[in-house]
Amino acid sequence: MDIVYEVNLFIDREIETEYREWLVKHIADILALPGFLGARSFDVRQDDTSHGFALCVQYRLASQAALDDYFVQHAPRLRAEGIEKFGDRFTASRRVLVNSRVFS
Repeated sequence: MDIVYEVNLFIDREIETEYREWLVKHIADILALPGFLGARSFDVRQDDTSHGFALCVQYRLASQAALDDYFVQHAPRLRAEGIEKFGDRFTASRRVLVNSRVFS
């Protein structure tokens, strides 16, 4: 079973360069945790980009247990780091995707 932890971000345009630089390190920190297998980052195309831009980061995990451990042991600290650095200049929404079937 594939598990993907997806984080959707909307960031103020004024902090774009700084946020993107920080996000590279943030993703690397998460990938160093047990059970994280890889990540992909996407720029999200949207109709109105006048005030900000959007990104989507998808992390692949080895198991639900690895994701549960992340939520309990690591997520509060890692989320707080972003808030401490950027305050309310970004928002994040999260979801978990579980693939139980493969089509070709």
